[in-house]
Amino acid sequence: MPRHVDYALARRAVLRDLRRGSVAQHDVCDAHPDLLRAARHVGEPAGHGCPVCGSVDVRNVSYVYGDGLKHANGRCISYPGELEKLGESVDEFACYVVEVCVGCSWNHLGRRELLGRRHAG
Repeated sequence: MPRHVDYALARRAVLRDLRRGSVAQHDVCDAHPDLLRAARHVGEPAGHGCPVCGSVDVRNVSYVYGDGLKHANGRCISYPGELEKLGESVDEFACYVVEVCVGCSWNHLGRRELLGRRHAG
């Protein structure tokens, strides 16, 4: 299984369909209120503008999932160094990074990474 999956091709296809008019803006700018809240408060700057509205307030929100995470399973990374700490204490887990525009609610899964002691080094 690949350690890293990048969803850039899927992102480009959605944006292409939006520009062509085969997908409505409200269909791609539909971030859940909890995802928007996480983006505002714990998301990291994405380093690029929103591909839909041009806003500079695009954030990356990371969520972790894995059997060994116990209470941390399914929650977002909320402080610097948390991902590394989990990686040192758990054999394997997945981290999903979602791109979110706080301005228009654009959101798209950016990548998935397998992390943990099994994948260190």
